[in-house]
Amino acid sequence: MTDLLVRLYALEDAAPDIATLAERGVAIRRALAPERRVVVDWVAREFGDGWAGETEAAFSRTPTTCHIAVRSQSVIGFACHDVTALGFFGPTGVAATARGEGIGAALLWSSLSAMRAAGYGYAVIGGVGPIDFYTRLVGAMPIPDSTPGLYAGLLRSSSRSGQDPD
Repeated sequence: MTDLLVRLYALEDAAPDIATLAERGVAIRRALAPERRVVVDWVAREFGDGWAGETEAAFSRTPTTCHIAVRSQSVIGFACHDVTALGFFGPTGVAATARGEGIGAALLWSSLSAMRAAGYGYAVIGGVGPIDFYTRLVGAMPIPDSTPGLYAGLLRSSSRSGQDPD
């Protein structure tokens, strides 16, 4: 799968409609260290051990580099950055029952904005499946010859969910 490049300095200042999500009871925010077990366990159940491992790494940083979507005191989405490599966005995912509500776009924007605020000019989105999503939302561009990329030779659990990058 191809890696993508995002020009963080060219990100629009206007976030996706986070206010509308809030009106519908969805909060988009940076995860807090005491939420580590709840978030990592949720990611493991929804997306597998590989993404849970990367999410756990996001909680090893201060502040955390994991952003979450929460509805009714439950995690329904997450996005991480700076976990497998500095300057990399991902993993990210939204619960199947919450897809199509703009939550993924809001998490993407929240995480990329945090990277821009930390001083990054560019972000790499590694091993992307839905290229059109990232191209449309943040103008991401494919990086030539980036397959297999950073994840080449990745060890996998026998209980792999199929969600980890190839």
